[in-house]
Amino acid sequence: MINIIANVLLVIGCFFAFAGTVGILRMPDPFCRMQSSTNIGTLGALGVTIGAALYAFGIGETSMGIKAILVGVFILITNPISGHAIAKAAYKAGIRPDKKLVCDEYGRDIPNE
Repeated sequence: MINIIANVLLVIGCFFAFAGTVGILRMPDPFCRMQSSTNIGTLGALGVTIGAALYAFGIGETSMGIKAILVGVFILITNPISGHAIAKAAYKAGIRPDKKLVCDEYGRDIPNE
């Protein structure tokens, strides 16, 4: 039963990785593509690491399962923060979305605009 759940989580992780890849190819501007790429890193990798941890616990490799969970926690904490930092740096470097923003919270931080 644990192997079936682990396989389902692996498939879910692969689905999010595929959907994020399609999003990178189809999204109109760099900020939308950034959101798709962080989905790949967060949801795709998280599904795979939880599936790997369940599989490791199922075969009796407790240390490998704990390591996989720690990797998943690290990805969950760092990936959204790094995506936000990269998007803010791109905005400060002069990259703007194709359409005018309704709410421009980054623009208030830049004094020259």
